[in-house]
Amino acid sequence: MSDRATDDDAITREELHLRAISFRSWRRSDGLFEILGSVTDTKTHTFTPLAETRTVPPGEPIHEMYVKLVFDLDMRIHAVLTDIRAFPYAQCPGGGATLQGLVGASMARGWNNTLRERLDRSETCTHLRELLTPLASAAFQAVSAFRFDRILGAEDGGRPVHIDTCYAYNASRDRVRKLWPKFHRPVGDL
Repeated sequence: MSDRATDDDAITREELHLRAISFRSWRRSDGLFEILGSVTDTKTHTFTPLAETRTVPPGEPIHEMYVKLVFDLDMRIHAVLTDIRAFPYAQCPGGGATLQGLVGASMARGWNNTLRERLDRSETCTHLRELLTPLASAAFQAVSAFRFDRILGAEDGGRPVHIDTCYAYNASRDRVRKLWPKFHRPVGDL
């Protein structure tokens, strides 16, 4: 994708802010898995955090924050580690402590509800909290080959859990017809 907002050559743009989010995952020798999420914010101009006297030079991180989850194939969290290296306010480094409340939680269904229930917004770093939703999705991607039997598995009623979870697994699509013909719904039956 081009960095041009429009094909109109008369339009110019000035870059102001860059947010980089990344996720990396590993399989551990103890049978568990790790996923590391990071967020880094930089600006192209000098930035002074609200009500602060210090300034952040262009290109230097305003936020550089990490959260690592250790989890198993059931997507249950065994450990949480946070690292806040760059931050705008002196209080920010304390914002990762509440993530310890996620130990024992599952990143499976209901993850966003779990985050709302376990992480008090006023006690949690917004940027670390924002990483957690896509982090769970990336964790699923990381271990999908190890969870294939679970993906193909069924709920109590016999219906595979992946049906109707996304566009490709919509009950009316070919993918469902090929994998689970019994549960395929032709378009007219929707």
